Amino acid sequence: MKRTPTMLLVSVITALAACATNPVANQSSSSLLRQVYEDFFEEQLRLSPLSATYLGDERYNDRLENPATVEFERAALDIDRRYLARARAVGFKDLQGPDRISFDVFVSEREQSLAGARYPERLLPIDQMDSMASTIAVLGSGASAQPFRTVLDYDNFLKRLGGFVTWSDSAIAAMREGMRRGVVQPRVLMLKTVPQLREIGVADARASVFWQPLKAMPQSFSAADQARLELAYADALSNKVLPAYRKLADFIENEYLPATRVSVAWSALPEGEAWYNFRIARQTTTQMTANEIHQVGLTEVARIRSDMEQVRQQVGFSGDLRSFFRFLQSDQRFVAPNADKLLDDYRALKARIAALLPAMFADFPKADYEVRAVEPFRARSAPGASYQPSSADGKRPGIFYINTYNLSAQPIFGMETLSLHEAAPGHHFQISIQQELTDLPRFRRFGGYTAYAEGWALYCESIGKELGLFKDPYQWYGRLSDEMLRAMRLVVDTGIHAKGWSREQAIQFMSDNSSMAASDIEAEVERYIAWPGQALSYKVGQLRMTAMRAHAQKLLGQKFDIKAFHSQMLRDGSLPLDVLEAKIDRWIANVNAQSSSR
Repeated sequence: MKRTPTMLLVSVITALAACATNPVANQSSSSLLRQVYEDFFEEQLRLSPLSATYLGDERYNDRLENPATVEFERAALDIDRRYLARARAVGFKDLQGPDRISFDVFVSEREQSLAGARYPERLLPIDQMDSMASTIAVLGSGASAQPFRTVLDYDNFLKRLGGFVTWSDSAIAAMREGMRRGVVQPRVLMLKTVPQLREIGVADARASVFWQPLKAMPQSFSAADQARLELAYADALSNKVLPAYRKLADFIENEYLPATRVSVAWSALPEGEAWYNFRIARQTTTQMTANEIHQVGLTEVARIRSDMEQVRQQVGFSGDLRSFFRFLQSDQRFVAPNADKLLDDYRALKARIAALLPAMFADFPKADYEVRAVEPFRARSAPGASYQPSSADGKRPGIFYINTYNLSAQPIFGMETLSLHEAAPGHHFQISIQQELTDLPRFRRFGGYTAYAEGWALYCESIGKELGLFKDPYQWYGRLSDEMLRAMRLVVDTGIHAKGWSREQAIQFMSDNSSMAASDIEAEVERYIAWPGQALSYKVGQLRMTAMRAHAQKLLGQKFDIKAFHSQMLRDGSLPLDVLEAKIDRWIANVNAQSSSR
């Protein structure tokens, strides 16, 4: 992409502004912009081929991006600059409805990406939560988005593994540059990262996670292909890939750790305060300040504690709320006897919720989802649950991951809430329906905003009682427990990165206000340290969405239809919160206008 001459950009802009005798000039703005969006998306897929793989587009399954390099960073910025110029050259005149939304979102995204270029994300290529190292291991397990159906599939991933070895060396170079510039990770995070890398980088190739697809090689492969692939994978893993994991672990342990920072606050980095504020704006799609978010969090924590107190009284627990928390943590009635039982119960819950959804929803995704355990090599530091989207065509189902590493951290009283959030009607509904909106430009079908996606998932938790769930007071407590987590995030994330809180202070605050397992609290706090601002999006998004519904109900009265409201929330995909609010306002006005004209 960066090799495109500047003259090409000039010629494109000139063509868009040409006189009426040029056929291109006779196209509508909407048509011209559609081409801009498609060209942009194609360049993005070529730059980041992993994105294509996760979408089910297999054209680039043999390639791997290298975001740890200056070259990748420059190429990404070049794409943003060129396509921002193309979109602005067309302009928004005569655009209406979804077309105007697409233009505004596209321009805003490009502007925001360019504004973020001043912050050196590239120098922090790995942490305990996420990196290319963990991504490739998950793909290489054969249980994720990378296909292993044909001989070509196996050859493609073998080539992609070569790209990982290159990335590993680039990541080390980037971290060394970060050490020189004072842009390094907190020590506490990297102490957790080293064991993860060592667990993946075992000495025996056949004992590694990457050998799983070889064990499951289709019998339809010829004997010659099977033998060739086993030999090629054994050579690549033994001599390149697994040594790269060990080299990365050795570098972090021996060279990087001594240079890491004791501070956990993002403000300790160069331009850290501005960088954190940028992250807040990007993650929440609002102009809220860290102080405002912190205060909202404190208010929500107090409210939810009061609701928890009511549950304590309802179930007849005689101790105070803190004692109730400890009871919920320690009583074995709330712990699944084993991982298989927990997974089976989630699968049964899936069917039960599916039967309730038609009462409140008119839109349903074509894609299905599966319930699976988190892979062992990443379970120790992974969140309690997560969702991996289905392929765009729905052929590969979504995955609702349950972390079974510590069953005490997965209390069964949280099952209904967690399923509503991660699966249906939460992430699985929202993301799958968005991917199936084929009239939208692909940058919107497959893009998104955390405040919308997580706000929607948390909103879906909040309607559980209306759906007919939470009849058990302990399951209702589970809902409050998860809501408390999202409220505490507002306090703790801003506390750590804007108010000087220590890791220990954050852990204590969460311990005082929840029944979460100690290991879960520790993992959550370290997540906020690694991903500043991301955890703020959940509650901010949900509060805005709940307010949108209340506003619609107030103005529409008897004309309010919950199914229609949910359709409006879903049918344009993920949007910045202010854009979504404006859309809902237009819908309210349209419903009232239609009613008045009857």
